[in-house]
Amino acid sequence: MKNILITGIGSGLGEALAKEYLSKGDHVYAIGRSFPKELDHDPHFFFFPFDLSQTFMIQSSIKEFIDKHSFDLVILNAGILGEIKTLKEMEVTEIKEVMELNVWANKELIDLLSTYASVKQIVGISSGAAVNGSKGWGAYSLSKSALNMLLNVYAKELPHIHFTSLAPGVINTPMVQQIIKYVDETEFPSARRLKEGKIQSPKEAARLLVATFNTLLDYESGSFLDVREIS
Repeated sequence: MKNILITGIGSGLGEALAKEYLSKGDHVYAIGRSFPKELDHDPHFFFFPFDLSQTFMIQSSIKEFIDKHSFDLVILNAGILGEIKTLKEMEVTEIKEVMELNVWANKELIDLLSTYASVKQIVGISSGAAVNGSKGWGAYSLSKSALNMLLNVYAKELPHIHFTSLAPGVINTPMVQQIIKYVDETEFPSARRLKEGKIQSPKEAARLLVATFNTLLDYESGSFLDVREIS
């Protein structure tokens, strides 16, 4: 039986990961804004309601939830896309909002966990957008690129924890549905490529990732990997 900590479990991949681990009898600790009602009566599910974009409150608010716990795996899944539009059209405040959740919330959590809990492995859910610059994806790409480097640096500073940034492939989440429904594929060709490519269900993606997480330990800590290239 493992202890797993997952952020962003209100829907999509985070919720599917929680269900997959619970089905195996593991203990799942979760942090997020909304509670998955299907997990309400599972005795192995522990939920802390918190908006991780409030980074200035993370350490004081979440400390008691993780204090003195031992986690086999921490999955930093919470994130936002931001609006798909050119960087010139985007205000710096909009970019900061994306960075706050996708990067700085994870920094605060790692600092908290490395001080008050025991952690073997941390996986940050990244994206191919971290290395593939596409028109309209500026804020998201910047944030995921920064996340990759954040975990790379922590790998050197916290050698007792194994870190990986992992691109999970395209998943049918609210974020992807937002792109499919509302982004003009003529103006932003990357949206068309996304629609025409393979889109996994959250359940499919969760099963693949759960089967892959242990394999990540064979790679150098701090690596950026794509699940489509290692599975």
